[in-house]
Amino acid sequence: MTRGDDLEDDFIADDIVALSEDEAESFEGHDPMSTQSEEPESTTAQIIVAKTEKKRKRREQERLKFKERKKRKLAAATNDPGFERSITEQPPHALAEYLAAFQSKTFSSTMSALELGDIRIPADSIADTSIWTGPRTLDNLVDFIIKVLPNLRLRLSQRSKTTGAPTLLFVAGAALRVVDVTRVLKDKRLRGEKGGEVAKLFAKHFKLAEHVTYLRRTKVGSAVGTPGRIGKLLCETDALAVNALSHIILDCSFIDSKNRSMLDIPETRDEVFKTVLGAPKVLQAIKEGKIQVVLF
Repeated sequence: MTRGDDLEDDFIADDIVALSEDEAESFEGHDPMSTQSEEPESTTAQIIVAKTEKKRKRREQERLKFKERKKRKLAAATNDPGFERSITEQPPHALAEYLAAFQSKTFSSTMSALELGDIRIPADSIADTSIWTGPRTLDNLVDFIIKVLPNLRLRLSQRSKTTGAPTLLFVAGAALRVVDVTRVLKDKRLRGEKGGEVAKLFAKHFKLAEHVTYLRRTKVGSAVGTPGRIGKLLCETDALAVNALSHIILDCSFIDSKNRSMLDIPETRDEVFKTVLGAPKVLQAIKEGKIQVVLF
């Protein structure tokens, strides 16, 4: 009887499966998927570029949607669905209506329609700035004045004759905005070598008495301030004179973080119409055509 194989049925000879250390390490480091061809570098770069372009397009779409929302809100504010341009770009008669609407919000509870008519800003006293087609931002303010208000530019470059008597009042809604505008109006293209100082007028950090002292000893060509502080200086002191005043610029194009212009804020609007444009000596000069109101 033939003797059976002493090896177990599932035994495999060592010399068939045994691996050297080097071979084992090589085998362990082997990626079973490495037999598949790796993605070319150029393809990876194209994917990255495509993703970047997709993100850029998404941001651009969001920016355009934001601009469109602002336009719609402006249209709603002016009660004109077809109105898309900034109100400040409109001709004087439209601006007179615009100001009258806000003026009515301030005085409607205390004045009759006849009385409101007496304090209305006439269209003849509102500057026509419709020839300016560029953005109404501080980056363009100097060029705006040079192109649209050449007479103001000339007056700003001349030496002031009297202390506290600016030729320009620039009315801005907030202290930080006043600081930014003041910096722009110091430009040599406006002041030249002889122009007066640029006064910075707001309540934060400055007492009213300090501004009174400053104006009484300083020859200013322009004064930039908030409606509250300018109004107090005009109505409660004699430090801010209007005898040389030729232009009042209202900073209407600036929109704050809550999407409001200076005239959209009730407190600021009331100060503009009661104590700045409504200051007796200012209102009289506006009606007489001595002062032009400019919506920037």
